[in-house]
Amino acid sequence: MAERLIQSIERAADILELFLAFDQELSVKDISDKLGLSKSTVHGIMKTLEYRGYLQQNKDDLKYRLGLKLFELGNRVSHQFDLGKIARPTIKELVDELKETVHLVVFEQGEVIYIEKLDGPRALRIYSHVGKRAPIYCTGVGKAILAFQEEEEMERLLLNSDLEPYTEYTITDKKKMKTHLHIIREQGYSIDDEEIELGLKCVAAPIFDHHGQVIGAISCAAPKVRMDEVRLAEVIKQIKQAAASISQRMGYKIKSTCVGLDTNK
Repeated sequence: MAERLIQSIERAADILELFLAFDQELSVKDISDKLGLSKSTVHGIMKTLEYRGYLQQNKDDLKYRLGLKLFELGNRVSHQFDLGKIARPTIKELVDELKETVHLVVFEQGEVIYIEKLDGPRALRIYSHVGKRAPIYCTGVGKAILAFQEEEEMERLLLNSDLEPYTEYTITDKKKMKTHLHIIREQGYSIDDEEIELGLKCVAAPIFDHHGQVIGAISCAAPKVRMDEVRLAEVIKQIKQAAASISQRMGYKIKSTCVGLDTNK
């Protein structure tokens, strides 16, 4: 295993971990002395970490402290673990009731990441697995998250997405996609109708945190042949209720005017 480690990255990690041990601002000399590295080596690594936002320099004494990028990463990890733990009982209930595969995802850098997946008794082979990243524009979970972004952020994400076709049903026109997203926002759920994989239909709804920000989505995926009109209506109802329940446990205050979490729709 040792031969696979990259020395420069190990040294960067050692530097960051020193701040955990000493809980104070540190100079290049402080770190050089504590790690037994040359000041030129330490200086180069710290300037790189500062450039990427992992460290900040105090301009008065030129010492360094941890940067906001680490806070953002830590906050994201906290969200993922909290959300997964809170949602797990609901996911299990959904699988027991719907007998289909249920997913939980979070949003990161223009993609969704699957953090939970529980197969039903009639498990099917699909693209998803825990840890997998997927596009936001052609997955039910992705569209559920994208639709509830602020308008400017939605525009930015669409602008930066290529909308490449995965199947003949993938929406690749950005104007049509924007209209589609506004419909999703109004109805409070999204449907992936063979847009990422032929034969697969998925229903998803957004999950919100205590700030009212969309942080993830939950979905039910099944072969399209098992999703007739009656079945689809039941799945939509169950998924919206599950998303509302998880959002409440994440601290979200549901308002009667919030169409996204109106489980009676």
